[in-house]
Amino acid sequence: MSRLDTFFRNLPALACLLAVSISNATAAATTKAPTAAASNSGFNHHRNLFAEARHPASEVKQKVASAFEQLFHGDPAIQSVYFFAGTNATGALAFIHDAGNGDVRSEGMSYGMMIAVQLDKKAEFDALWNWARTFMYHADTNHPAGGFFSWSMTTNGVANDEMPAPDGEEYFATALYFAAGRWGNGAGILNYHAEADRLLTDMRHRQTITGDTRKGPMTAGSLFDGEHQMIRFTPDIANWNHTDPSYHLPAFYEVWARCGPVADRKFWAQAATASREFFQHAASPVTGLTPEYANFDGTPWVCPWRPRSVEFQFDAWRTAMNWSVDWAWWGKDAWEQQLSDRIQKFFAAQGLTTYGNQYTLAGRPTSADHSTGLVAMNAVASLAATQPRAQEFVAALWTAPVPAGPWRYYDGMLYLLGLLHCSGEFKIWIPR
Repeated sequence: MSRLDTFFRNLPALACLLAVSISNATAAATTKAPTAAASNSGFNHHRNLFAEARHPASEVKQKVASAFEQLFHGDPAIQSVYFFAGTNATGALAFIHDAGNGDVRSEGMSYGMMIAVQLDKKAEFDALWNWARTFMYHADTNHPAGGFFSWSMTTNGVANDEMPAPDGEEYFATALYFAAGRWGNGAGILNYHAEADRLLTDMRHRQTITGDTRKGPMTAGSLFDGEHQMIRFTPDIANWNHTDPSYHLPAFYEVWARCGPVADRKFWAQAATASREFFQHAASPVTGLTPEYANFDGTPWVCPWRPRSVEFQFDAWRTAMNWSVDWAWWGKDAWEQQLSDRIQKFFAAQGLTTYGNQYTLAGRPTSADHSTGLVAMNAVASLAATQPRAQEFVAALWTAPVPAGPWRYYDGMLYLLGLLHCSGEFKIWIPR
């Protein structure tokens, strides 16, 4: 969660399970599940946009591998965001560091885990999950954030803000299901499937709890609004009647509807439909831009402590990725193609190599900075786009350097996610 204020054709479920490709991956798992990837949804077969642009397979793999190596194991002063943090009884510990803001975020930890499972990096995955589960997770059932993860931590494991940012929980749950599908389940917190089931159940059903936090007494509940079937901005009841467009991940909800707790599978399918409809209302009919925060009807929400939340800012970069991946994986709402065409048309008109990273929804620039993270998200939009200009956005990501320096965290994580999506390496791993 990038909060600057302190900061996913109607296919049956069986199609996802039948369309599998067997992987060579091996893992030291206590309970070994069949190693299988649902390498396509029966729709677009995880398109490799770089291969479509005639880049050789070896070059594509090398580009992804080099980016991972730099961001996870490069120079710790200016390149790496992944840091080893010792061991405990479960094993190694590691965190993803936001060097620019000096903290560890549930968003980055969950992104790091998703990147690791997609690239078959089990050691890094387990170390990140171990740190998150050890320091970020609230096991206390009397805590308002019980069952969830603190969104911002110090590097020594102390919460800056104990409440969750729900996109972290969404990526944690999906990465855990994919880990169960790719590697099988281990013991304790490495029983990925059981951990994902518990988290998903709390996200949907956790009761309202009032209790003490570092910021004083708070009351919080579940992460999803049952009436609107949408992800909340926060479980804190003072602000839970709102949402963040970039938290809407219908592609993930379709996965949960196939492998999550059986009692809630219908709800997750409905949530996917609700988010697709939400995108239509939240995106500007002219520019395709979405606000940072919104009401459940898609109108911008003026956040009391952040008036510019009605504009296209850092969180909102990710929304085009979310609807485009949903189209690429499941192909259920052709509106998503129109949205990608619209937003790419807007950014192309701003200058493909120079467009800024913040705008009003009407398209007035509010920053001249050109950010690699936004370049990556606009490239992923090409998974749903239908116009020739889509190739130019893919080329822009191909030529972009791996982010380095103090702001390498957010740009770097989005850059790696973008590379995975555009190379066809971001796959659906369904546990059997």
